[in-house]
Amino acid sequence: MLLIEDVLLLLTDDTTGRPALDGTRFDLVLAGAVLLDLAMHHRVDVTAPGHPVGKGRVVVVDGSPTGDALLDVALARVAGTKPRRAKDLLGPLKKGLRPVVVDRLAHAGFLRRRDEKALGLFPVTRWSVVDATHETEVRAGLRDVLVVGRTPTDREAALVSLLHSVDKVPAVVGPVDLSRGELRRRARTIAQGEFAGEAVRRAITAMNAAVTAAVTAATVAASSGT
Repeated sequence: MLLIEDVLLLLTDDTTGRPALDGTRFDLVLAGAVLLDLAMHHRVDVTAPGHPVGKGRVVVVDGSPTGDALLDVALARVAGTKPRRAKDLLGPLKKGLRPVVVDRLAHAGFLRRRDEKALGLFPVTRWSVVDATHETEVRAGLRDVLVVGRTPTDREAALVSLLHSVDKVPAVVGPVDLSRGELRRRARTIAQGEFAGEAVRRAITAMNAAVTAAVTAATVAASSGT
């Protein structure tokens, strides 16, 4: 399973199939997830201070195919442009991304399509979770990290960072003997990348900042428009 697939499952209501985020934020966090997937597959890196292209740019370090069509398309998009900051790549990467992830999960038997009518009038497609085994295991791992205090794996640190960037850690973790504020504090510590290796730490930190900035900008734009 890719990180982006875990994010989509965690942010989709198992029963109703409703997303936990509006479309803009959902697409941005998925774009951040696919960039982190590429980083964790050692295809891209985020530059450190002193790099010739500058600090904090996403660069391709291995352009060979990953063997996964979704990642290979994302990698080609990154490779097709000059090194840019993560926040500048989210827009190009999010285009058409969510339907591809949904189709993958449906084909694998995790989701099932359900057509409804909103307000009894407007056709709406929902994707209900039909196999929550993997998702349940992921949630349990996140609770173990955030509540019990186990050191996260790189993958878990990346997941926490992405969920934290859209303020969904308490909702995903569910009822626990910690306040929502304390869960957010612990997630913020993990999102700072202290538990990961250097390359993954830079990627997690950059992606957390990128998604947070992009979501904030989108929210401000939407508020201004109304």
